[in-house]
Amino acid sequence: MSTAKSKTSKVPPAADKRARVEIFDTTLRDGTQSEHIAYSLDDKIAIAHELDRLGVDYIEGGWPGSNPKDMGFFDRARHEKFHHARVVAFGSTRHAKNKPADDPNLRALVDAKTPVLIIFGKTWDFHGTDALRVSLDDNLEMIRSSVKYLSEHTGEMLYDAEHFFDGYKHNPDYAFKSLEAAHEGGAKCLILCDTNGGTLPEEVFKIAGEVKKRFGGARIGIHPHNDSGVAVANALAAVQAGATHVQGTINGFGERCGNVDLLPVIANLQLKLGHDCLNGAESLRKLTEISRFVYEIGNLPPRDNQPYVGRSAFAHKGGIHVSAVNRNTKTYEHVDPEVVGNSRRVLISELSGRSNLVATHGERYGLKEKPQDLKKILDRLMELENQGYVFEAADASFELLVRKTLQRHQPFFKLHGFRASTTVDDEGTSTTEATVKIEVGGQVEHTAKEGNGPVNALDGALRKALEKFYPELKDVHLTDYKVRVTNSKDATAAKVLVTIVSGDGKDRWTTVGVSENVIDASWHALVDSVEYKLYQTRGDERPSRKSERVAAVKA
Repeated sequence: MSTAKSKTSKVPPAADKRARVEIFDTTLRDGTQSEHIAYSLDDKIAIAHELDRLGVDYIEGGWPGSNPKDMGFFDRARHEKFHHARVVAFGSTRHAKNKPADDPNLRALVDAKTPVLIIFGKTWDFHGTDALRVSLDDNLEMIRSSVKYLSEHTGEMLYDAEHFFDGYKHNPDYAFKSLEAAHEGGAKCLILCDTNGGTLPEEVFKIAGEVKKRFGGARIGIHPHNDSGVAVANALAAVQAGATHVQGTINGFGERCGNVDLLPVIANLQLKLGHDCLNGAESLRKLTEISRFVYEIGNLPPRDNQPYVGRSAFAHKGGIHVSAVNRNTKTYEHVDPEVVGNSRRVLISELSGRSNLVATHGERYGLKEKPQDLKKILDRLMELENQGYVFEAADASFELLVRKTLQRHQPFFKLHGFRASTTVDDEGTSTTEATVKIEVGGQVEHTAKEGNGPVNALDGALRKALEKFYPELKDVHLTDYKVRVTNSKDATAAKVLVTIVSGDGKDRWTTVGVSENVIDASWHALVDSVEYKLYQTRGDERPSRKSERVAAVKA
């Protein structure tokens, strides 16, 4: 929703010159270990190009020795043009019984032909003896010889010290020896991995500082996981201790509780700590966009309360808060949302004050000068919320509510009727079909569509009927659908609140519907979704009868 003009600085004040921090993205490798992620090869290539446009320094594409898809990625990546980022292939140290040149894993890394290679090795003595079942000296030689062999076959060699912090706490001398082995082998950057995610920021700062002292001018990196909920803090602590290389994923995707989310790390490094990373302010403005893109590719709903880039990151609901933000945005915002490509939102509910409504719609509809219109909207809002509607996150439905209340709404189509039915055969297989009959400026369209359930079928039938009049609807799809009972004491006769989140690849919007009939409630939310999209693309423009006849002939 629109809001008052921001008064915070869009560019952070100049800080004393700090070391540039490299950003190493592992969304395509570590991020794919997230429970609900399954990228296709085309998905991985698309994400890689967005990461390159963002300005990350390294894109870890996968483990070529582990599966054909990752090898296929590197085959494709060699023919793709990346303007800034370097593609990285990931693997492990050689098998204890193999010489480096004869090890299939190391050969697969060389065959990937990437400009940068990275391998991990065992840092924790417990893992060397219990997981690899080799002597501690043999493990060190595996690290040294593997790094040395790969260094001779790539432009840049990096080393992930797996379980470094746990290893250091258990046996610091051996943990240092493992780093020394990689350094002697030719590793250009030693990355300290908090693989189990159990280390706290104070420990990371202390231990990373010890490593920096020990290795002098060597580049030091950090690879934190979020199992203790402090991955971002750990990444920043490591940088403050001297690390100049951070590994993580977009949106914090990863196994268990995920890797560190690079988005708040990047924003904090640049806006709070004064470090250079990515391509400066221009890249910062792409953070929100790439966050939503990666969610979209992964077919996952975005996390609204995600710092910096979430829809709720700069959302204000309390009337006192909104009143203060209208005067000066610094009162309740630590940075300007536009700096990271996000936007301010003022939420509307029965608890909201007049300032919320003026902030969101005052300028567009002249509500400051028309208190009677403001009262009409507030009265209608409370009336609908008493019926079970919730508008605080349903920005699209609320926009339509304002238009209807002020009699500024012109429907883009007229409904003659709809039907959804499900049949089940003898084998228990169900089929759902929906039919929709609508009219646009005198032309009637009657369509049918099958779907996975009545709502999906209705959505398909409605858009099928409208697309020849409004072709932009081909880009719209449902990204989330929720049903909530609003008065459970009425049992099966209770009203339900249906919430639908729609997207078109660029924007997302939320609509709601309420009824005792879940299909009816869903229909209202679907119609709001379509009409909101059309208002965004067409405003008050409607197809004329002549243009509709031409469209019909072409169809």
